[in-house]
Amino acid sequence: MPVIMGTAGHIDHGKTTLVKALTGIDCDRLSEEKKRGITIELGFAFLDLGEGDRVGIVDVPGHEKFVKNMVAGATGVDFVVLVIAADEGIMPQTREHLEICQLLGVETGLVALTKTDMVDEEWLEMVEEEVAAYLEPTFLGGAPIVPVSAHTGAGLDTLKTEISKLISAFKPKRRSDLFRLPVDRVFSMKGHGTVVTGTMISGSISVGDEVTLYPGGTGTKVRGLQSHGETVETAQAGRRTAVNLHGLEVDDVRRGDVLARPGTLFPSDLWDIELTVLESSHIPLKHRREIHFHHGSREVLARIHLLDRDELKPGETAVCQARFTEPLAGVYGDRIVLRSFSPLRAFAGGRVLGPSGHRVKRFSDKVAEIGKLSSDDPGEVAAAQLELAGPAGLTFGELLTMTNLESKALEKTLGVLGGQQRAVLFDKEARRYAGGELVGSLTESLLGFLEAFHKADSMKPGVQRGELASSWGRELPSKLLHFIVERLLKQGDVVAEQEVLRLKDHKVSLASDQAKVREALLTAYAQGGATPPNLKDVLEPLGLDFKQAAPVLKLLQEQGELVRVKDDLYYHCPALNEIKSKVLGFFAENQEMSAPDFKGLTGLSRKYLIPVLEYFDKEKITVRVGDVRHLRKRS
Repeated sequence: MPVIMGTAGHIDHGKTTLVKALTGIDCDRLSEEKKRGITIELGFAFLDLGEGDRVGIVDVPGHEKFVKNMVAGATGVDFVVLVIAADEGIMPQTREHLEICQLLGVETGLVALTKTDMVDEEWLEMVEEEVAAYLEPTFLGGAPIVPVSAHTGAGLDTLKTEISKLISAFKPKRRSDLFRLPVDRVFSMKGHGTVVTGTMISGSISVGDEVTLYPGGTGTKVRGLQSHGETVETAQAGRRTAVNLHGLEVDDVRRGDVLARPGTLFPSDLWDIELTVLESSHIPLKHRREIHFHHGSREVLARIHLLDRDELKPGETAVCQARFTEPLAGVYGDRIVLRSFSPLRAFAGGRVLGPSGHRVKRFSDKVAEIGKLSSDDPGEVAAAQLELAGPAGLTFGELLTMTNLESKALEKTLGVLGGQQRAVLFDKEARRYAGGELVGSLTESLLGFLEAFHKADSMKPGVQRGELASSWGRELPSKLLHFIVERLLKQGDVVAEQEVLRLKDHKVSLASDQAKVREALLTAYAQGGATPPNLKDVLEPLGLDFKQAAPVLKLLQEQGELVRVKDDLYYHCPALNEIKSKVLGFFAENQEMSAPDFKGLTGLSRKYLIPVLEYFDKEKITVRVGDVRHLRKRS
């Protein structure tokens, strides 16, 4: 499997010279680097170890002014060769580079003790002991320390052997289904156009593939690929890769952009992170402190928001949030480095927990939920991400970046969570999931809403679906609202009568006095038939006005007992239906109907005749043309 080796160490300790001695490649390509004799930009080379093994090398600058370039180069490095000059020993950037590697999650490597031709044996032994003691508590504790001289060639074969041993035992963990290449160089080649280079940290890419530059979202296509100086059709993770992009200018790309497939990354200006302040830092990290934030090959300004404390002391770890001046595109578990303004040095780092962060109040219950994202259990991480996402939920694609799981592993994890009712697929078309606890609480909330609705207006049969969407469910995605309603209908807790929803045990109920009013109204209008009584005449004996009787009248209309024809003119439904049947029968034999025709047909006086005719017009049964009515044609 391809492996990337990085150098680290103080300025002028011989990193670039050592790489040239090992590979024959001079990583200092800039004229200023040649002139000043120091490495300023990242350098790249490869080392052939025999039997087809080739290791990519990233050579980083050692000067303190170019540490940001060192951080960019160290991203994607699998192991490090810490270069320490025998004549100087451990120096400031030796310490800082080692701490940066530790913060970036580098877990193994070895030490090259350079310039051994400039010291005697006694001095060399003393430096070796000093270096071994210093490295003991670090990830390089017990690592091989190889004395070498790039000038004489002494120790180079031994160094190659140790590198081969390390590679043979090394098993890098890289995702195969998420292509990502953080850009650390961009330039133009005559006849080819824009080329970007970087260390491919996961996935693979082939010539002709559609790709996107994040966070900007610019789409392009792969015109050509080179890996370790050779033209290839497909490039794999763990290799230094140059990608020739179609249709882009150099100014369209900048260091820190991430090349990935379309729709696979989701930039955000707020991240949830797990942060550790180095023990070597002399000052704590204060809430809302502004810092240099390094992720991948990008450096941006950020403000750190502590969620459960006011300061993070040296050696302490906490979950917090980073808020950026511009969006970044990351994946769960990505390593980050923080550098202070004064002094300008790395002082903290950690990993990304939520690359699409969640706005939460400090010291709230949600802070504990974010803390669950640091779990070693992928299922717990996925469940926590879903709960934090709220009603909007997360798509399968978003969960791939929010958990850093391979597709098959995520499908299996969601299957388990679904069986435990901790993940709910509420939108099959978009493959969008919501947290089980959230859906459960929303379900209980809807039941509570319906119960309160029935209590507030017991004479209403229920709530219209449309009214539910504009009231209780106005902040929910329509698919989630539909899912919750259908779940309750399936469980039998809620009953649907056409577009009306009600609790299963709800029945329209009237108080005893309202029941008497209902009976009196229904009797009066049933007896009135085609010539119903005046509403006021019905209410006066009952000692009621219209406002007091309105709820009962409304219920009778909803139950299909009465129809409001006009103002305070109500008809008993059977009587109005009988008149309607006569009208339809008339039109079966006639093309038009006049007012006198209608009067002769029904025997109604003008008091009822005109309102009923206008009601039929309004209900689109008839249409008025001049002084006559025609039957309205229906499609």
